[in-house]
Order: sequence, then structure tokens, then C-alpha cells
Amino acid sequence: MEIIALLMFLAIVIVLLCGYPVAFTLGGVALIFALAGAVFGGFDTAFLDALPSRVFGIMNNETLVAVPLFVFMGVVLERSRLAEQLLDTMGQLLGGLRGGLGLAVLMVGTLLAASTGIVGATVVTMGLLSLPTMLKRGYAASLSAGTICAAGTLGQIIPPSIVLVLLGDVLSSAYQQAQLQQGIYAPQTVSVGELFIGALLPGLFLVALYAVYILTLAVFRPAVCPALPADVRVRGRALVLRVTKAMIPPLALMMAVLGSIIAGFATPTEAAAVGAIGALLLALLYRQLSLAVLREAIQSTVRITSMVFMILVGAALFSLVFRGYGGDTLVHELLHNLPGGAFGAMLVVMLLMFLLGFVLDFIEITFVVVPIVGPALLAMGLDPVWLGIMIAMNLQTSFLTPPFGFALFYLRGVAPAGVTTTQIYRGAVPFVVIQALMLAVLAVWPELATWLPARIFAQ
Repeated sequence: MEIIALLMFLAIVIVLLCGYPVAFTLGGVALIFALAGAVFGGFDTAFLDALPSRVFGIMNNETLVAVPLFVFMGVVLERSRLAEQLLDTMGQLLGGLRGGLGLAVLMVGTLLAASTGIVGATVVTMGLLSLPTMLKRGYAASLSAGTICAAGTLGQIIPPSIVLVLLGDVLSSAYQQAQLQQGIYAPQTVSVGELFIGALLPGLFLVALYAVYILTLAVFRPAVCPALPADVRVRGRALVLRVTKAMIPPLALMMAVLGSIIAGFATPTEAAAVGAIGALLLALLYRQLSLAVLREAIQSTVRITSMVFMILVGAALFSLVFRGYGGDTLVHELLHNLPGGAFGAMLVVMLLMFLLGFVLDFIEITFVVVPIVGPALLAMGLDPVWLGIMIAMNLQTSFLTPPFGFALFYLRGVAPAGVTTTQIYRGAVPFVVIQALMLAVLAVWPELATWLPARIFAQ
């Protein structure tokens, strides 16, 4: 019966590759396997009795309320010309340096990641706004494309990230399940707030490595990233005013969202509400708030949120059927029997998720793969915060890796005709190497992700 569980997982991947909707694929394939198993006597339909309570639990999950709020915040900010203001200002501030425009794109990508958390929107927005400017100022097409893709994917790891919100909810359940399997009947939990705080240092360290790469190119290959001509730069008081006007509002929003979590004033869900209101105020400040913008933001939020919660329901049905066939037991035994213990199991899971990231979105991987492998890995003694950050950064690497990275597809869709796909791929490769290096550093030094949450949440 355990083999049937693996066949069901394989069938879902194949159906998804055929282009069918994720939510209905998860639920539909699982239901077909459950009915077939019931007819032939290989599946106990009592497992399906738990589905209504699972759905009711999703509806009452306060953590997941943060999803529509963060999505709304990101969509409103995307339409408030925040990226345009930041890119123009940071370009003027750093443009006098060789590689300065690339650093400006990187910094704006970091700020957008911390303000919106939506990868696709960030890559598309940055591609539309900054790629033509970088090419016009003499930057190599490959470096321009790679910098934009890398900066755009920072929304995967830098909070408030939708990925971390969903991972936090899934890992919390997996962590409690792992502890119950070990006979711990008063299990601890892991919160989204802990993942947010745990992602700060790795995310900022990754940004620093990106910046070092760009500055290194500026020193040894100045022709690929020249400084802005003096006649197009703003100086003096005018530059100070532009920087102040462009930087203070988004920084204030970041501090309001993340600062309220770090200080313990608000949960991530409450901080998401603060962020949603702050995004509306920013749009009003930039004179971009209108009924049309508000209507579009609400409609986008409803569409994205409905998709996420339908996937959650389908994933709940899938997990019940998978467990009914003994798939969780099989995965647990497979991971425990791998050579190398926890390290070997973690390496295999990371490789699997990296490859799945080429064909599946982070939502499917979070709701399908993590609940299967999470309890087994956590039962081996892995820290849940470290595991969550490793997964998020691994998926970020996968989304950036040629030839199937989603970020590359997003940029290809908005890049000028003169920028070839080969140039986009070539530009992404050095940043993929940096990502892999960051994963290795995080694997060797887990405290990079666990130290800050332990200090803050121990208070």
C-alpha cells in the first residue's frame, strides 16, 4: 500500500505538468486514489472523515489571515509607484560609483522584498523599470538581467514573505506531529514570527554577498557596469530631499511591520494588518490611491487568497489519503535509513525540493512536500526555524536557476527584444553560485538563522 502512496504523489506531479489547476489536481487525484482503494479494499475511508475538521481548522487559522493582508499590502505598494520612486532615487544616490546602478537595483529589490514579499510582481516591476535604464547606461545585458532576477527573488527569504507565512503554518503542524511521535505530549510550536526573525540575518547576509559580487565586477571589469555620466546626476540639497522623500516612507512601513513583531507588540497577523493600512497611506502619500486602484488591489487579493486556500483544502485531502496508504510511514523509514543520518536525509530532501522548484510553485511544494518530509526531518532533531529558512532559501535558488527558474521566465516576459534568453541565463548563474554558497554557510552555521529568534523570543 505504501507504494500506492508514492504513485499518487507521482500522478499529481504529472497532472500538474499537464497544466491542470493545482487545488483541483491535489484534491481530485487524491479522491480518485481513495475511491479506487476503497473499491479494492486497500484504503480505509474513515481517513476521509477527518476532512471536514481539517477544512474548518483552515477557516479558523488566525495565522493564515496574514496571507490576504500581506498580499493586499504588496499589491497596493506595487501600484503606488514605490518601485519607480526608489529606483530613480537610489540610482541618483549611487550612480556616481561604478556598479552603483546595480547596487541601487539590489537595494530597491531588498526594500521591495521587505515591503511586498511577492516575487513575481517584484521581478516584473524591476524588469520594466530598471532593465532599459541599465542597458541605456552601458551595463552588460547579462549582469543587468542577473541582478534584477536575484533582487526580485529576495521576496522569498526577506520578511514579510508569503513563503515564510505558509511555511510557518505547515512547519508548526509538522513539528507538533514529530514531537507526538516521540512521545512528547506537550509539544512546542514554531511561529511565523520566529521564521521572520530567523530569516533576517541570512537574508541580509545574502544581499551583502550580492553586493560584493557587483563591486568586484566594478573593480575588475568596469566596462560591464560603468558609473552614470555627471550630466544626468542630481547633487546637493535636491538629492537629499529626493532621498528623504523616497526612502523614509517605505522604511517606516518596514519598521512598523517587522518592528512590531520583534518588539512583541503584535503577532505577524496583526503586523500584516498594520502593513495593509500603511500601504494605503503610502499610496495616498504618493497620490496613487483611487477607487480604480483600490478595486484592482482588492480583486487581486481575492484571487490570490482564494487560490491559496483552495490549494490548502486540496492539500488537506491529499495528506489524508497519503497517510491512509501509509505514505508517511514509508517516507519516515526511507529518510531514517539513508546513509549519513540527519545530514543525508536533509541533503536528499533539499535536492528533491530544488528539482521540484523547476516545475512546481512554492505553494504546491509547501503544502504537498513539506508535510510529508517535515515530521521525519524534525524527528531527527533538526531545528524547525533553521529547516524553514533552509527550505525558503533553497526554493529561492531553484527559482533563479537556468533553464527553468520562474524568475527567469518572469523577466523574459518583460525584457526588451534585444536581450536574449542566453544573456538572462548567463547573468543568473553567478547569483545561483552565491545562493549555493549561502546555503552551505547556513548548513554549516545554523546559528545564523536560530540565534536571533532564540534571543528575542526567550525574553
